[in-house]
Amino acid sequence: MSDPASRAETTAAPSQEERMAGLFAHLVLQHTQLGLMLLGKTPRPDSGETVRDLDHAQSVIDQLEMIEAKTRGNLSKDEAGLLRQSLMTLRLAFVEAVDTAPGPAPADHSPAGEARPTATAEAAPASAPEDSKKKFTKKY
Repeated sequence: MSDPASRAETTAAPSQEERMAGLFAHLVLQHTQLGLMLLGKTPRPDSGETVRDLDHAQSVIDQLEMIEAKTRGNLSKDEAGLLRQSLMTLRLAFVEAVDTAPGPAPADHSPAGEARPTATAEAAPASAPEDSKKKFTKKY
């Protein structure tokens, strides 16, 4: 059988440092999953549909970059590696999402020989000012 001392060691509460390391890893992984979901790489857990929101994905990446900058020199080797790997994964997924941005859907089903009109900035409705804003920037 097992002695009470060895059983106590296995059920002992983690130290404060171990607890904080676990919480840090959980935070980084949460942000990574959220970023991948916003980039359309993983489905939403509640509905199963994929979402593509590059602005919010950029915000998640910026938050992880801020965490990296503010904790530089204070992380263990494993924590720094996890954060670095998560940022690299999100940055590559972001660039891929930007490069494969969905094009405009065809407005009509014209025969192949006919030319389709192209949308221009002048054709944009005046009530949609966010269409003229820059949607994203590549900085990686």
